[in-house]
Order: sequence, then C-alpha cells, then structure tokens
Amino acid sequence: MTRTPTVIVLILAGLACSGCAIGKLVGGMMQNEEYQKLKETHAVYDGLENKRVAVLIDVDMVTLYEHPEIAVSLATNVARRIATNVPGVTVISPRQVSEWQFRTPQWNTVPYSEICQRLNVDRLVHIDIYEFRLHPPGNQWLWDGVCSANIGIIENDGFDPDNYADMFNISVAFPDMTGVTRENATAKGVKHGLLTLFTRQTSWLFFTHLEPKHPKYYQGPIQDGRYDGN
Repeated sequence: MTRTPTVIVLILAGLACSGCAIGKLVGGMMQNEEYQKLKETHAVYDGLENKRVAVLIDVDMVTLYEHPEIAVSLATNVARRIATNVPGVTVISPRQVSEWQFRTPQWNTVPYSEICQRLNVDRLVHIDIYEFRLHPPGNQWLWDGVCSANIGIIENDGFDPDNYADMFNISVAFPDMTGVTRENATAKGVKHGLLTLFTRQTSWLFFTHLEPKHPKYYQGPIQDGRYDGN
C-alpha cells in the first residue's frame, strides 16, 4: 500500500527534470538566436557623400619591405568599398594616388591641403598604418596577426585643411583564436584574413551597414555593403 505514493513521487520528479531540460534547451536556442542577430549601424563619418575623394596609405619602410603589397591592396579595396557604397561619391583611382606618391619621395612632409590640391580632391582619407604583423613578437611559429592604423579625414573645403577634421582608430586581429601554428594556417591565409577585416572595418566608417550584434559569437555571413533599410 505504501508503493503507490512513491511511484507518483518518482514520476513527478521525472517530469520536473524533463521540464528543466526543456527549459534549458529553449533558453539555449533563444541565446543562440540572439548571438546571430545583426544591428543597423550608421556611418561614423558621412562627409564623403557627394565629394571627390582620395585614399592615401602611409606605411613605414620596414613594414613595406616585409609586406610590399599591403599598401596597394588596402588602398584598392577601401577605395572600391567607398565608391560602391557612399552616395554620390567620386573616388579617384588608387593607382593615380600611388603614382603621385612615387613621384613625390617626401610626400608625407607635404601639407595636407597641398596634397588635396595636387590630387584634385575634396576629401582625403589618410590611413596611417602603425602596426602590421603576422606573428607575436619573438615567435615565428605562431600566427597572431594584427593590423592597426589611425584613419584621418582631411576636408579641403573645411575650416583647417592642414589638420584632421576627424580621426578614428581601427585595429583588427586574425586569427581570432590562440595557438594557431604554421601547421594549421599559412602566411597568405593570415594576411588575407587581416586585410579583409581591416578593409571592412575601415570602410564601414563611411556608410550605414549591418554588423553582428555579438561579433565574438556570430557565425552567419557578413554583409559588407550599404544597408538601406530593406
């Protein structure tokens, strides 16, 4: 006669545990859905719209010697993103800018207003790269890439065309995990990842876009282009 209550208690306990498991499952699904959300982010600087623009890359000689292609790659890709996504903008050819830099050995001593005049632009996006590496200092066997730069905006028609009207700092890292060795990745892959991330973060300064609400946990596709609300 005493077994019936015991059985009922065991059944209720089992149902309670099952309910806990379902609750955890639902909670986990809701958390994962939150991690995959995108947020609308407006341009931090919208002064490139309807302007004639040049993208100018400044890299120290040591970095340029070790990675001679990064200046051209960044200039080309950032310029293309701006040209594609900023309304009414005209971006002059990165080749035209690099040729001017080559013909002007001391170009980085030229006043910004004069650079704008020589390139015939209203806005100058000056990307001053102060760190670019693929490995942690002193360890050539691990991949720990970093690309960091100050992004200065020159307004040739502004109050003070020889100084930045606005300035931003962009710093990206790739891979986004520790312990990646030469056996797991290549220099080409790490460099490509760095330049892709840097180009995206830099160009996003200038137009409305969608970016992950939780970048660390986001696993979906990234929409690099302009977001118009649709």
